[in-house]
Amino acid sequence: MRYMLLIHGDESRSNPDPTPEEMAASMQPWFDFGQRYASVIRGGDPLHPVATATSVRVRDGERLVTDGPFAETREQLGGYYLLECDTHEEAVEVAAACPGALYGTVELRPIMDIPEIPA
Repeated sequence: MRYMLLIHGDESRSNPDPTPEEMAASMQPWFDFGQRYASVIRGGDPLHPVATATSVRVRDGERLVTDGPFAETREQLGGYYLLECDTHEEAVEVAAACPGALYGTVELRPIMDIPEIPA
């Protein structure tokens, strides 16, 4: 089964301008995680800060575009992994090992399989 692992954290707690050494040290747990769970990780990326977000809505046929995230929250979506695991428990194990779980919240959601529409 496929799962989306969404990593939420408080951006205000991170250094906005780390030195190369600080960046390398902060990324090492993520590299280690990626190597350890390479057999189930199908993709993933970090996201730019929430200040770069654009929210798009369509109401009554009118497009509404605003700068910023959909909702003001204490934690922001910082990145994701796409997982393919045999069981829900395996996915939970991977989520618990994610470095983001140490300082924020890791949300694990099954991906809905939608059958192809016949032509």
